[in-house]
Amino acid sequence: MKKMVYFLQFLFVKIFFFILIILPLNISKKIASKIFRNIGKFTKADSTAINNCKFVFPNHTDTKIREIVNDSWNNIGITICELLKIKDLLKKNKIVLKGLENIEDLKNNKKQAIFISIHQSNWEMLVPMIDRLGLKIGGIYRHINNFYLDKMVLKIRKKALISNQNFYTPKGRQSAKDLLDALNSGFSIVLLVDQKDSAGENVIFFKKKVKTQIGFLKIARKFNLPIIPIRNQRLENGQIELQFMNPIYHNDKNINDTLVMEKIHKLIEQWIITNPSQWFWQHKRFN
Repeated sequence: MKKMVYFLQFLFVKIFFFILIILPLNISKKIASKIFRNIGKFTKADSTAINNCKFVFPNHTDTKIREIVNDSWNNIGITICELLKIKDLLKKNKIVLKGLENIEDLKNNKKQAIFISIHQSNWEMLVPMIDRLGLKIGGIYRHINNFYLDKMVLKIRKKALISNQNFYTPKGRQSAKDLLDALNSGFSIVLLVDQKDSAGENVIFFKKKVKTQIGFLKIARKFNLPIIPIRNQRLENGQIELQFMNPIYHNDKNINDTLVMEKIHKLIEQWIITNPSQWFWQHKRFN
């Protein structure tokens, strides 16, 4: 029965994606955002998003909270649409890169790094754009429970890459092995570090201790790799700006992983507070 439900979901999404692909970019973005906004309100994830938003902004009115969450649903729809039409984004110069001086040494000397970001603006653009800069890169993603959809979305992600050697790997045991193999082969990696990790450590995030993945900090220390945050935001003119920020080095044995992660959380908090409507509030981050 579950297989049948998954397959029907897959067919519906496949048809929806096909419609978005054949339509002009601006029209498909409007359709996708409206559909996610209207359907999202009736899901459990909407209640999660509202509770998360109230936790971060306790002084906001219910109307303001609703506005932020609605915009977040819009952003999810637009993000999916843009992944399907990445070539159109590039042709129309919709993606702007800043802070390239912070990765110049990596590019020129074929060095490695751990790139970190969050589920904000269009997070699906991170790996494809680093791929286009000529770096060897691997990205970790959270798999979709519906294996038909998971396979389809992974295929779309891979299609967005230019290099055949760059890759995506699902979060879990397989990704741990894939990443270690990749690091030993000269690859850099991309991680989204804003979601809950039940197996992680308790680290303060918006004044609350939450389960957080810190394994990448151990890798950074072991391989002596810089950690490069990427700020990802939508601009008022419709462009997506990816800003490579100053590297964070984690090679001081007197500073533990938790303290470094708290520093990273402080940076992430600033990004979210500045552009709350662009963050993925629908994840159970504060449970």
